Amino acid sequence: MKNEINKLRNIGISAHIDSGKTTLTERILFYTNRIFAIHEVKGKDGVGATMDSMELEKERGITIASAATHCEWKGHKINIIDTPGHVDFTIEVERALRVMDGAILILCAVGGVQSQSITVDRQMKRYEVPRIAFINKCDRSGANPNKVVGQLRDKLNQNAVLMQIPIGLESDFKGVVDLVSMKALYFEGENGEKIKEDPIPDHLMEEALARREELLDAASMFSDDLMEAIFEETATEELIWDAVRTATISRSLTPVFLGSAYKNIGVQTALDGVTRCLPSPMEISNKALDLNQDEKEVTLETDPEKPLVAIAFKLEVTPYGQLTYLRIYQGAIKKGDDLLITRTGNKIKVGRLVRMHADQMEDLTSAQAGDIIALFGINCSSGDTFTDGKLNLSMSSMFVPEPVISLTITPEDNKSQNNMSKALSRFTREDPTFRSYVDPESGETIISGMGELHLEVYVERMKREFKATVVTGIPQVAYREAVTQHAPFDYTHKKQTGGSGQFGRVAGFMEPSEEGEYEFVNEIKGGAIPTEYVPAVDKGFQACLNKGKLIGFPVLGMKITVNDGKSHSVDSSEMAFAQAAMGAFRQAYMKAKPVILEPIMKVSVEGPSEFQGNVMGSINQRRGIIISNTEDGAESTIEAEVPLAEMFGYATTLRSLTQGKAEFTMEFSKYARLPESLSEELISNAKKHDNKGGGKS
Repeated sequence: MKNEINKLRNIGISAHIDSGKTTLTERILFYTNRIFAIHEVKGKDGVGATMDSMELEKERGITIASAATHCEWKGHKINIIDTPGHVDFTIEVERALRVMDGAILILCAVGGVQSQSITVDRQMKRYEVPRIAFINKCDRSGANPNKVVGQLRDKLNQNAVLMQIPIGLESDFKGVVDLVSMKALYFEGENGEKIKEDPIPDHLMEEALARREELLDAASMFSDDLMEAIFEETATEELIWDAVRTATISRSLTPVFLGSAYKNIGVQTALDGVTRCLPSPMEISNKALDLNQDEKEVTLETDPEKPLVAIAFKLEVTPYGQLTYLRIYQGAIKKGDDLLITRTGNKIKVGRLVRMHADQMEDLTSAQAGDIIALFGINCSSGDTFTDGKLNLSMSSMFVPEPVISLTITPEDNKSQNNMSKALSRFTREDPTFRSYVDPESGETIISGMGELHLEVYVERMKREFKATVVTGIPQVAYREAVTQHAPFDYTHKKQTGGSGQFGRVAGFMEPSEEGEYEFVNEIKGGAIPTEYVPAVDKGFQACLNKGKLIGFPVLGMKITVNDGKSHSVDSSEMAFAQAAMGAFRQAYMKAKPVILEPIMKVSVEGPSEFQGNVMGSINQRRGIIISNTEDGAESTIEAEVPLAEMFGYATTLRSLTQGKAEFTMEFSKYARLPESLSEELISNAKKHDNKGGGKS
């Protein structure tokens, strides 16, 4: 059983967009006999890559959702998750790396370390994932693997070491020289399935010896046996691989492999790298929190005999029910078992247990520690921990970045309205970075996400998968109103409609509150307003605060002082005094010179220092105030306060200013007064809207 787990590898394939992740995965599946024909991304042949099973993925030639599969290579079982490269779908990478034991970081031989490579590297470091690097596209014009290795060292701070050197480059790229076995490898046959070993070409011998020297120097730092063998000139391939493996698992070394997935060169040697360098589940330390002992950290053992601990890392809602992807860390699951979700205490029965191959399923009767499987038709959330009830543990959840961009969506007809609700409820369960809510002020449905492409894909999926046609627009900013001066009021509410009428007089003044919140001060003397009616006066004023008279937004920071009034023994009532308070508010509000306040966001931009000037300029253009600017090596962090109204579309602007290398977060900070010119525009728009018989949208 343990030998089986030792020969298991759970790997994620991550990279910048268009580096060839899906193309590499397609080749891996072909060479491991999981598929019998190779199909290309973008579905030019009408089929499309195996891992891009969504129609939209085939059309756009991008990966949108991570897909899981498994294969076998030289006696090892490998679970693979192919992840998206686009920054908008970063949560898919995040949750894959959360449950992976190792990763392949793909880099383009021309582009090198690009913006998303930096983001993926941050994520790998966050979850302490050992990785090997695969420099792809060595057949492209301008390919330079040595430059990419330099970038791995400088930009990502990796101790990158070449395991191979290329035989030819660009259009002459024919194969690789293996620096461990010191042989030239050529990939022949229709799909590169036959590997031919030859002596190293003479013109490459000098470079091969120099690079091997570098490899041995780096690896011997992690193995005394290897260091001794190098001195005695008896270093074996086994010793070298063992040292490289030890260093890779401790994340002290990144072995670099070369190839061209599209041209079927170097994929099998990268697979050898996965089995030889990356850890099995037993070589990774996983921790959980014991909920019975104040969340004390406990170490899990990759042992099928121990009590079960598993985490749900991804949900997919299919037409047949919810599909929950699970990573088992300890114990085993059999069909028919009872499981407990520690967050909710809900019990579930395992009905169907499957192993995924992109969008196809293979039924299983049991699965054990280290496996990645899926359960059908159970109700849970992304990040939930499952146990068999013997332990009360919770795995730490994954990091979920906050959404940075919002859109309003309006359905075109009633049918679309219902379908839109179904789509939103499904998408928000599937994707923690996609949010949707109805704005209580404007009544608009607002969706938020990681970028314009992210939201565009969801709107497109609504149309295709749910037949919901929606129109998108920029959301309404949540403005506020506030008074700036002292203004008196004295208002009498009288209504006579036969029988008992309504009577109430309220007098006093309104002014800005120093506390910044609503205050009600009772200074009534001699029972001018009977005590039992005072709360009704307070309620009447509060009711008016929901909609100011300037542009119809809620009013902040008002202090109301009531110091006089009058009641009638028959006609006065709570209702009459509440109405009197509302009349008094209307009477005094515009005299108190109200102004418009706008939400100010605290914005933090992180990115390479070289783009600092561009970023600061973009913040100043958006009426932003820079609070601080700190540099840490080649990275800088700029903190600023920027009005929310100016932040729409900023994600796209920032990407183009920084070649996609910077990212930003924003959260609400405070309300501040809107400049006069913008206030006038809003007020005139509100008046036009009211004249049409509207009210605030």
